Amino acid sequence: MDEFAALIDALIYTRSRNEKLRLIAEYLRATPDPDRGWALASLTNELDFPAVKSSTIRNLLKERIDPVLWTLSRDFVGDTAETASLLWETGQVGAKTDVTTSLSLDEVVGRLSAMTRGTVATELPKLLDALDVNGRYALLKLATGGMRVGVSSRLAKTAFAQAFEVSIDDVEEYWHGLEPPFPELFAWAAEGEDPPDIENLPTFRPFMLAHPLEETEVSLKDYAAEWKWDGIRVQLVRAGHEGEEQTKLYSRSGDDISATFPELLDALPINAVLDGELLVRGATQGGEEGGAASFNALQQRLGRKTVSKKMLREAPAFVRLYDVLILEGEDLRELVWEKRRKRLEGLMSHLPDSHFDLSALVEARDFEHLTEIRERSRDDAIEGLMLKRRDAPYVAGRRTGLWYKWKRDPLLVDCVLMYAQRGSGRRSSFFSDYTFGCWDGDPDEGADLLPVGKAYSGFTDAELKKLDRHVRSNTINRFGPVRETDKSLVFEVAFDSVHESKRHKSGLAMRFPRIHRIRWDKPVHEADRIEALRALIRD
Repeated sequence: MDEFAALIDALIYTRSRNEKLRLIAEYLRATPDPDRGWALASLTNELDFPAVKSSTIRNLLKERIDPVLWTLSRDFVGDTAETASLLWETGQVGAKTDVTTSLSLDEVVGRLSAMTRGTVATELPKLLDALDVNGRYALLKLATGGMRVGVSSRLAKTAFAQAFEVSIDDVEEYWHGLEPPFPELFAWAAEGEDPPDIENLPTFRPFMLAHPLEETEVSLKDYAAEWKWDGIRVQLVRAGHEGEEQTKLYSRSGDDISATFPELLDALPINAVLDGELLVRGATQGGEEGGAASFNALQQRLGRKTVSKKMLREAPAFVRLYDVLILEGEDLRELVWEKRRKRLEGLMSHLPDSHFDLSALVEARDFEHLTEIRERSRDDAIEGLMLKRRDAPYVAGRRTGLWYKWKRDPLLVDCVLMYAQRGSGRRSSFFSDYTFGCWDGDPDEGADLLPVGKAYSGFTDAELKKLDRHVRSNTINRFGPVRETDKSLVFEVAFDSVHESKRHKSGLAMRFPRIHRIRWDKPVHEADRIEALRALIRD
């Protein structure tokens, strides 16, 4: 456990990507099984200990120290695990004073896994009492799954590939057919044994991704254009021997979301790996029922552990297909896009149109004509265009010159900063999460500001420091971790679309809001009205 704690501590204080890769790779090479497998699983967010929640830690600390001191300390530090690990010794009641880090990571994982809601209040303190400050911090990060050490799942897998000099594409290929602590993966990469056998498992294959189209004009002789739909990119996979087939639905990041969209699991009649956009049916822009509804409609179903019959009936999911990777055991990824497209078109007659349709190509005379088509596209379910090289194979990741995404220009509105809250991770000391609003009428006649969105991106580190100073200097009220500021700063906010929402007082919800510019120069009474934002809702 002490080696894992040292790794977490080093990663927190390292901002260099290459150094993080080196640290993880060295740990994986030097640490025996199964500890290194559990560490890799924790960095890729593959572990879940249902009995240990942040609320569990808060309740334990409030029993050991003054609740007000805990609240103030947590607010100042900005991280529950760090605050708890530092305060734990101070608050010990009858606990032993000698600590040890001799526990292996495997032992810790075993004890965390065995905890229930009934035993966690007595068993978790025993683990915390047995560790020093760094060990407690690593333990709590491990237990809650909130690492926040600047390591993405992709970076951790890349470090694994570098540690054992194997292909990251191969690592991604095998990953989703295996379970922590990944003994087969380490046996293959570190010991030279045969690759894991995933042929008959419904495993995730890495997506082919696109580069943003900058100031480049592409020839439509070389590239095909199709709409970029505003749902979530998914991969539907069916595999297995006859009579034992399994189907799974994966998100872009490789998360298994099958349980959230159960109506799709029996819809694929053949073994295949299909790439497409998950959408829900509903009213289209023109009011027609049964087409692709806006992302706002899809969002009502995302992240749910159970789906009601009413939701299945009112917002049924379907997949708008882009590509076919594997078809009845034949790997098509080496074929050029045009040939894969023909295979996909031929497949459509075998798929139920209630659950599948084909993403249509966009026909244009030339690039200038395509530009005109893109500028006119404001359908609820369209984000922009995709440009795909006709002779490109399907390759994992982003490869220059093969696929481009050409999003439509964002909408802009001027809003007033209303509330701020501290961020997480390296931003935990800064007020970096901002809630902003628009005027509900004429501000000169006493109109109120109503919140319309929240954003925590779109500004530089230098601007963040300046914004943090502004919040601290202009706080007029506090609500727990939230600070209300005087209404003196305007943000120009970019967003993709706006929809009606009963969840917000303004009755509106923005799609992908981000700060486009900080308008230090603009008077707040010149910020936009709610009516201006409401007018952007597409009927």
